[in-house]
Amino acid sequence: MSLEPFASRCVREGEVHELVTTDHDDTTPGARIDRVGFLGFAEIRCAGVIDRGDEVWIDGVRVGTVLGFDGCHFPNHYNILIHVPWPRTGPDLGLTPELDVRFTQST
Repeated sequence: MSLEPFASRCVREGEVHELVTTDHDDTTPGARIDRVGFLGFAEIRCAGVIDRGDEVWIDGVRVGTVLGFDGCHFPNHYNILIHVPWPRTGPDLGLTPELDVRFTQST
């Protein structure tokens, strides 16, 4: 994967995007992202803007912060890259379908 040059992306209700964790912290456009964990897909229920640095919460638990976006599958979907101490997967976190996913401004 490689980091898109955009620090934010608009998302529309009904879109589906993939959530991917990484321990990379380089935000240089085109930076290679090769250590990842796949959390799964999330359907957007409320249109808005996702920004680099936004906190990612799943089922009330803070998972990490948005590092950026990978567009290798676009226009089908974006990979939303989430910075974490080490890559984690959906099973690592005990994720199941229909959990609440929220993006909030970092405090």
